[in-house]
Amino acid sequence: MKDYIIVGLGLSGAALAFRLEKEGKSFIVFDDGSQEASRVAGGFMNPVILKRFTLAWKADEQMKMATAFYGQMEELLKKEFLAPLEIYRRFSSVEEQNNWFAAADKPKIAPFLDTKLVLEVNPNIPSKYSFGKVLNTKRIDPRGLLEAYSEHLEETGRLSTSSFVYDDLKLTEDGVEYQGMSAKNVIFCEGFGILENPYFSYLPLRGNKGEYILIKAPGLDLEVGVKSSIFIFPAGDKDVYAVGATYSNTDKTPEPSEAARQELVEKLKDLINVKFEVIHQVAGLRPSTVDRRPLVGRHPDHPQLYCCNGFGSRGILLAPMISKELLDFIEKEEPLTPEIDLSRFTKKWYSKV
Repeated sequence: MKDYIIVGLGLSGAALAFRLEKEGKSFIVFDDGSQEASRVAGGFMNPVILKRFTLAWKADEQMKMATAFYGQMEELLKKEFLAPLEIYRRFSSVEEQNNWFAAADKPKIAPFLDTKLVLEVNPNIPSKYSFGKVLNTKRIDPRGLLEAYSEHLEETGRLSTSSFVYDDLKLTEDGVEYQGMSAKNVIFCEGFGILENPYFSYLPLRGNKGEYILIKAPGLDLEVGVKSSIFIFPAGDKDVYAVGATYSNTDKTPEPSEAARQELVEKLKDLINVKFEVIHQVAGLRPSTVDRRPLVGRHPDHPQLYCCNGFGSRGILLAPMISKELLDFIEKEEPLTPEIDLSRFTKKWYSKV
């Protein structure tokens, strides 16, 4: 009997699997590659919401844990995915400058906002109102990390690339049986795909489609990330940059759209003053929730079934912390933080069939 079955290998599933591996637990991961949100994420480890100059929920704690956590994954996989990346907020008015300084006076966010304005970060990205530097930021390559960890799990016999068939899951007194194997627990980390899950489809998950483009812009020579109405940052290859992202609560299709492409192109023309060409476009459905908090915990009727989902656009920072909290809940019976416990929706959203 295995200790765990994990369904889904996005950031949530990978973080759980890595923790289980370190603790010597037996597990298998099922991932058919149908959910792309984690792999197409920008990968910023930035605790500040740059639209409002506020600190994301528990982001200061998450930054410390995530840096150490991803460093440990690098050691295991013998590859580097994490690197410093300076991020600058381009101001569009004096009011935005004032809001930045007001935010920097608050003790919790002060360590992340530089109060010295920067007149220019790149001659090809002009601004009448200067830039503000976000401190202690990093970027991780989500696709590279997940692909490398998938290879590791496959090599160690812990990965199945077949789709998980819900009808084949049998609940038992000791756990579950699934296609000839037994396990004590199942954790579903399916992202937006959980809406098809008969056990957790009742949860109020809202898909938020995000798209970004890759451009080639010779002469831009940008070595930092810049946030205006959109983000632009170096994407690895010479003269190649990622630009994004869009947010759509209505489009639930997985394919890139022409409307999003045009939106990003028009905003980019207002940001940089060099010629560019779009060379690629990607899309993913972010698993967001009605209260912008993760959906984590035990099924109300089946104690061997768990959910770890709803990270929205902040999965990079959330995954290390939330995975630890869920496993402490299962293994040590430590209570979940009320803000993330899916039981907050049980009374209103769940009804027994």
